[in-house]
Amino acid sequence: METVYAERARVFKALCDARRQRILELLHGGEKCACVLIDEMSMPQSSLSYHMKILCDSGIVVSREEGKWTYYRISRQGSEQAIALLREITAATPDDADGAPRTTC
Repeated sequence: METVYAERARVFKALCDARRQRILELLHGGEKCACVLIDEMSMPQSSLSYHMKILCDSGIVVSREEGKWTYYRISRQGSEQAIALLREITAATPDDADGAPRTTC
């Protein structure tokens, strides 16, 4: 069984690369064929495949095959899960609600 930390790491790995952030920006406008992403990103197909695997493994992006091409789009459910994960690990505790720094040394 995968730990919550491994799930978080997979999501944040998808977001921590500038090229993958650019791909997500391109997909923000809707589904795109791999051929369009290759042109827009000016990268070889093998590089795009590497980045798309990471994005798909995170659940943020989903793919579908049509003929010889693969089409990608942002998954609403995966996007919402990524947002929830970020909120979960960055949420302030009730003691921190006033924004005052706390030390426990």
